[in-house]
Amino acid sequence: MIRLPISLAALCLTASAFAAAPFDDKFRQLDELLPTPGAIRTASGAPGHAYWQQRADYTMRATLDESRRAITGSGTITYYNNSPDTLKYLWVQLDQNIYKPDSDARQSATVASRQAWEKPRSPEEGLKFDGMRSMLTAADFPGGFNIKSVKDSGGRPLAHTINKTMMRIDLLQALKPGARVSFSVEWNYNINEQKVLGGRSGYEKFDDKNDLFEIAQWFPRMAAYYDVYGWQHKQFLGAGEFTLEFGDYDVQITVPADHIVASTGELLNPGEVLTAAQRERLKQARTSKKPVIIATQAEAEAREKQRATGTKTWHFRARNVRDFAFASSRKFIWDAQGIKSGNTDVMAMSYYPKEGNPLWERYSTHAIVHTIEQYNKYSLDYPYPVSISVNGPVGGMEYPMITFNGPRPVKDKKTGELTYSKRTKYGLIGVIIHEVGHNYFPMIVNSDERQWTWMDEGLNSFVQSLAQEAWEEDWSEMRGHPRQITDYMRSRNQVPVMTNSESLLQFGNNAYAKPAAALNILRESVLGRELFDFAFKEYAQRWKFKRPTPADFFRTMEDASGTDLDWFWRGWFYTTDAVDVSVDGITEYTVSSKDPEVEKAWQRARKQAEPMSITDQRNKGMVRRVDQYPELKDFYNQNDDFTVTNKDRNKYNETMADLEDWEKELLKSGKHLTLVDFTNKGGLVTPLVVEIELKSGKKTIERIPAEVWRYSPAKITKLFITDEPIVGLVQDPYWETADIDVSNNAWPRKAEPSRLELFKTEQDKNNLMRDYNTKLKTMEQKDADKSEKPE
Repeated sequence: MIRLPISLAALCLTASAFAAAPFDDKFRQLDELLPTPGAIRTASGAPGHAYWQQRADYTMRATLDESRRAITGSGTITYYNNSPDTLKYLWVQLDQNIYKPDSDARQSATVASRQAWEKPRSPEEGLKFDGMRSMLTAADFPGGFNIKSVKDSGGRPLAHTINKTMMRIDLLQALKPGARVSFSVEWNYNINEQKVLGGRSGYEKFDDKNDLFEIAQWFPRMAAYYDVYGWQHKQFLGAGEFTLEFGDYDVQITVPADHIVASTGELLNPGEVLTAAQRERLKQARTSKKPVIIATQAEAEAREKQRATGTKTWHFRARNVRDFAFASSRKFIWDAQGIKSGNTDVMAMSYYPKEGNPLWERYSTHAIVHTIEQYNKYSLDYPYPVSISVNGPVGGMEYPMITFNGPRPVKDKKTGELTYSKRTKYGLIGVIIHEVGHNYFPMIVNSDERQWTWMDEGLNSFVQSLAQEAWEEDWSEMRGHPRQITDYMRSRNQVPVMTNSESLLQFGNNAYAKPAAALNILRESVLGRELFDFAFKEYAQRWKFKRPTPADFFRTMEDASGTDLDWFWRGWFYTTDAVDVSVDGITEYTVSSKDPEVEKAWQRARKQAEPMSITDQRNKGMVRRVDQYPELKDFYNQNDDFTVTNKDRNKYNETMADLEDWEKELLKSGKHLTLVDFTNKGGLVTPLVVEIELKSGKKTIERIPAEVWRYSPAKITKLFITDEPIVGLVQDPYWETADIDVSNNAWPRKAEPSRLELFKTEQDKNNLMRDYNTKLKTMEQKDADKSEKPE
């Protein structure tokens, strides 16, 4: 043990007792989190003069084997090395390999918990029949790519190594900067039944024995190679989607002769695959002001009843896209409408089975047109010649020029009546807006989805909310509204938005809803619409057909808005802090006039306003001695402590004589100065939006920037100056900052209304004898019970 001299020990104790607490600077810059800018990606968030990206062109043939539900394909890929690096090998994505038994997605799958598996608390939490079917089918499904050959342009075999969902191709000669290489691939795979195995593509079988195919991730696709990560060769686990290179596609798709094909790109051979009537209707649709039916429901129903024995080959070409997908079925109804996007003529088109009507014929193409109009306003002009919405088994997924969308009406099994819920209607319009919107983010603004889900889902969900607001008033369940995210923000089971796609908890809330709400707050409550809209559009324009990172988005928004937003990105994207501002104290001050006549009268009024003590209340009416003997009263019985004296008046006159005119005016101003204490309980700094109610009933809004917290992020005191007393105050009156606890936002405090449900006591719940003797229902009775239950 070391003994210190008393004086030194005392000094150490004093120092530790009075050491300053560590300061949590919520406004420190993001320098330690963002990558260092340079000639490729600048400090302003724009692509630099040395920016580069790779390119891949594809020429492919594919055959859909309907009976075997399989794809056979072959093609040539031309890869352009625009990087400054020499490449000895190339990486290719084989995303269909997620269906192989040894895929990381299969091998790493877990159940939520043993308790949830064994003893679910409700049917909603329990394992469903279709869940069990999916698990059992997945173990036996012969999925994944069968790579038959990989050859160079001279027909020589190229060595290749398959690592689950990735394939490395070893080049015979290193690919130098500025050079290109071509190689060919042959492959085949079995198509998954989407409603059984899930996924972003697959087939759906109908009761009429026909199938509908939505085909994506169907060919070996070049992995991305870029300056930030090099090769993006993360395994495909299912959540993190894709990041790909732009290029031109020339694709021929052979399908049964009675199928209709919807695809990325423009159809090059309509004379070979469409009837004369369909071609004429398509021509009319280009200038129509509303959707025109190209392939009618009657025609689709006729095709469903017979199978063609031959095949047709549909030929499509797409320029400057990052992927290619298609859909095929004899069940398709097809409608279209031409629109203008900037200088581009666009065909908005919908493909759907009769099971999608009447919803799809009424809403789908209208939703495509609306999306393009709205997204053009906030980002960039849609540049492609077609935009397609397909109804099939996939609930919602996007590819260049084509989207797969799920909602349909329901058909009563007994009556055959078709109905749909409000949720289905708006779910359909909303998912089409969302998926068509993805053609902007990330199909054009080409962020790395495998790394950062929020960069496409969050940004797109935000613009989706703007488009939905322009569709119809009072659209419910708006993801971009801050009040919709508060339950998630107060939950414990969450990670920061800036978390890799495969490690996200509460995927929808984290990657979709929270970034969308954050951008709404940034637009409405931090920057204002004019600054935000200019900056957001600048981001889209800067990075269209390029690959931005989070830093590029953050820096562009700051650069184009002229606002330091590091505090905002740090709080909303790098932490799990929440907005929870409490109004904790309020004191009103008025300026003393120094006039004793005024001030002592004010003091007397305050004294009289104090509550009477219980003793004085009960002594009221008591006969006192001075009442019996008035002669006992003197000066002090006639004057209270607030009586103005001549000494007071002399002092006042002397004081006023020493004051200048402007100082005298201040004493007469009559202003009310109110100090309000705000406590940041949630940790996330936020602008203060304060509604003040004055004694006259007038209400005003004070908008205070988030920088109010810069010196003290935990607790601040704010001064409000008013002409009359403040009688009420509410922080965040419109619920615009995602405050997770509004019960502490008001002064005076407000009671929160709620309802208490009462239930009858259930007697004799478990009576085995009674239940055993219950009569067995007939099938007719069971069907009658089912028909009485609401959907």
